Amino acid sequence: MSGSTPLPRPVRRPWHSDPDVRAVLGRRHDNGADFWASPEGKVYVGNPFSTVGALLILHELDVPAEHEAVAGALDHILARARDDGRIRLGPKTPMYPCYTAEAARALCRFGLVDHPSVVRTLEYLHGSTHGSGGWRCSFSRFGKGPETECANPGATLNALDAIRFHEGLREGDPEVDAAVDFLLRHWEIRKRIGPCHWGIGERFLRVEYPFLRYNLFSWIYVLSFFAAARRDARFLEALSVLERKSDDDGALVVEHRHRALAGLDFCARGAPSEHASRRLAEIRFNVAA
Repeated sequence: MSGSTPLPRPVRRPWHSDPDVRAVLGRRHDNGADFWASPEGKVYVGNPFSTVGALLILHELDVPAEHEAVAGALDHILARARDDGRIRLGPKTPMYPCYTAEAARALCRFGLVDHPSVVRTLEYLHGSTHGSGGWRCSFSRFGKGPETECANPGATLNALDAIRFHEGLREGDPEVDAAVDFLLRHWEIRKRIGPCHWGIGERFLRVEYPFLRYNLFSWIYVLSFFAAARRDARFLEALSVLERKSDDDGALVVEHRHRALAGLDFCARGAPSEHASRRLAEIRFNVAA
């Protein structure tokens, strides 16, 4: 196993002097306990400033795994990993694949891909794909219809965001390639599918950052790590849409972000984002590899 492709260029401002980092760290008790958790031990409540969400944001801001708050948050999630690979994000929270995938991608981003609990989680994800390709939760938020019988695009993207760190699964694995193809097929049909009705419409096509939800930028970023996607015409078509949103210097302007992040500069709406532009540069690096 190994980590993701090295970043093509560093962010200029060091994380320890970044006011955005201080702002996120300053909210670590917002949910009633430390490390963005609730007193009951829920680590996915209060999004985007949950334990899982805060970790994903801090990773984009280059805060290292050794930081006291990050290390504590990672331990909080690891303590909820089960022997079968699933991760329960709260005492009574269902162990849907989407929840496990959300936690797994946070752990993998901070370099824990070889941790025994994470190894079991990646094995669980690899062995629990749906017949349509990708991952599906049993809960149907909008009732059950023909469109809900397939996998969940959002859960599938998050699972692939974790699996991309597993060198042995990134290329040539039939189950993983089927999940990649499922997302590429969604680019074609665009309709709301899966139990949670994920679609591809106007909001999906806006540049959203950081990578917290199912949207064009995160979709392309994650798929760029898989050879089965990089050579596919559907991926290249989506990439061309994203490329047209960058300026001549390769800078990317954030068009949309979670409204709770309005006070953070690194993802300010309507402004070029150095951090988002770095991710676009990483996409280009992956595609050229």
